[in-house]
Amino acid sequence: MSSLLLIVVAVVFAVLAMRAKGLIPSALWLAGLSALCALVFYQYGARQVAVIELSVGAGLVTVLFVLAINIAGDEPLPSRPVLPAWLTIGLILLFVLVLGWFTLPGLVHATAAASSGPGLSQTLWGARGLDVLVQLVLIFSGVLGFLGLLAEVKGPLAGSLAEAVAARRERELKALEDLVQDHEEGAK
Repeated sequence: MSSLLLIVVAVVFAVLAMRAKGLIPSALWLAGLSALCALVFYQYGARQVAVIELSVGAGLVTVLFVLAINIAGDEPLPSRPVLPAWLTIGLILLFVLVLGWFTLPGLVHATAAASSGPGLSQTLWGARGLDVLVQLVLIFSGVLGFLGLLAEVKGPLAGSLAEAVAARRERELKALEDLVQDHEEGAK
């Protein structure tokens, strides 16, 4: 029963990730979705997949998304529906039916696998301890590397970017003044 609840909460997280107004909240909802998927994988007995999903999906990918969003900016794009509403609802219902078809038989096997296997801490730090430590080092190295790149990029670009924005603003104001002047001359 807990696997079914986790799957329902994961679907809710996925919907919230799509409905989020900004990119950062969307990335955080996706991180929660990855963490819930890792729990479901663990309950179904795929312990190595669960560890990789948790460290890469919820960890490294989220860090990369947040860093990319901070670099590129969080400017919303105008959105419009891609598919008609009836087709969207039909595809969602089809997905829920297929998910239920494949998930419900596994719930019986998941409880048997969960009771017979080792615990999470034993799996993470006992059997896969070295893998987890290597993944943690890679994640922290990636974060520190990106922070180093950001520190180098933001220093020299900050002044030139401000100057470029000021120059563009001046050009736009000049163009607007010329347009107003032409309009006034045309009205006379």
